[in-house]
Amino acid sequence: MNWENIYKIIQSDYLKLLPIMGLAFYIAFIPHQSYPYPVHIDEWFHWAFADEIINKAGISGLNNPFLGGATVWNQQFELGFHVFFAVFKLISGIAWLDIVRYFPSIIFMMTVLSSYVLGRRQGFGWEAAFFTCMVTTTVGILGPAFLVPVAMGLLFIPLSIFIAYNFSTFWSYVVLFIFTVFLASMHAATAVGIIIILTPFILLNIKGNFKHSLGITIALIVPFLATFPWVFDMLLRQISLLFVQRPVTWYVDIPRMIHSYGYLPITFCLLGTFLLALRGGKRNYGLVLGLLALVATIAIYYTLHYGVPSLYERGLVYAMLAIGIVGGAGLMGLHNLRLPPSLSAKPKVNLVTKILGITSCVIFIVMILVISIPQRQNTPYYHMINNEEYQAFTWIRDNIEKEHDKAILDPWKATPFTAITEKKAYSRTHTFPTSKDKEALDFLNEGCTDTAFLKENGISIIYTLKEVNNPDLVEVRENVYLLKEFEKEQ
Repeated sequence: MNWENIYKIIQSDYLKLLPIMGLAFYIAFIPHQSYPYPVHIDEWFHWAFADEIINKAGISGLNNPFLGGATVWNQQFELGFHVFFAVFKLISGIAWLDIVRYFPSIIFMMTVLSSYVLGRRQGFGWEAAFFTCMVTTTVGILGPAFLVPVAMGLLFIPLSIFIAYNFSTFWSYVVLFIFTVFLASMHAATAVGIIIILTPFILLNIKGNFKHSLGITIALIVPFLATFPWVFDMLLRQISLLFVQRPVTWYVDIPRMIHSYGYLPITFCLLGTFLLALRGGKRNYGLVLGLLALVATIAIYYTLHYGVPSLYERGLVYAMLAIGIVGGAGLMGLHNLRLPPSLSAKPKVNLVTKILGITSCVIFIVMILVISIPQRQNTPYYHMINNEEYQAFTWIRDNIEKEHDKAILDPWKATPFTAITEKKAYSRTHTFPTSKDKEALDFLNEGCTDTAFLKENGISIIYTLKEVNNPDLVEVRENVYLLKEFEKEQ
């Protein structure tokens, strides 16, 4: 192998992609690195619903796995996500703990790769992939480090843009249609985010390529109108909110998010915006205007309080992805730094300029990593259960008969309890405590003395760390109690 071939290998995008993919895996793995269980409550939620689908062998007759009750499948706007992982779990046989812990990183690697595919066509593949790694994850806006629909939805944003920008065949519209169908069933907000990003490109093509604009529009809109009626009803309700002022969610603070995401990636995004606009062309203009449309949607909600809350909260994740892709164009501009022809006539000047561009690029990449990785390592996350509680819940699942199918425990622990045991709880805290949650806590704090309360509500399992003063309860394991004379309600 001669030096020319070695130089080509060093210059190859694929060699650069290897550490970038490793970086993507690590960034998404940080919340799960020292904690083997689901981190966010939504991860437990999706685990429980996917298990419910597995147990029911379908979505027909699907009930609330946490509290029981009426069929809820047509009220679940993330049903496609649950079905996907239920089928995947059945086919693969992989344990839920492994799926929840490792698959966010795998999905994020695929998202980074899709950003590379999009950017490569426009000359900044590995650069776009690198900045895509910088998308942050928080408990407020979620992100790629959690096993949640918005994390999987991110994968389809660069892919959809790539298809819309580079193909205008019947089959390209079919692929866009399939993507939108899946997103509408899994996470409609992501599908709407893609529509916002692609709208400028659609408008730019109306004059010169109306057929292409029409094909993209049909592929993006028809799934909402005809495929999932309940999603369409939800969208109508969300559209009505556009004209109602709503308070900004307290846990989603844009200035804090900007600081967390990093000022250097945003600076490169501004440079990339300038360079893409300078290069011109529908694809470059579409990418810049799509980013601006998404940022404007978020800014209007943040400043004027008009808009859809879910698009504001999850839109920040989409915006970071779009900022990263455009930021890749800025990094490309620095990497390919060239002087004007009048100043670069001499070969030595060209060589010095090239070395300066590459060196500056490396320095900024190192700076971004030195700043960003510790920030992401220090991002606070909550843990819903500890190892002792996980062991107790698995013991309940494996040792307590099916007729004992309802428990009372700390409502905050009810979501992981149901996911692990596949048993229901009396009450469950998700976003905020309810009056029923207060009843449960009062019962536990008072020593679980009210046997009539247990019988009236069909409760036969009690899990509590507090002292129990009820002769009708028997301790079958540490902190686990059963009602002695329990008759299952018919």
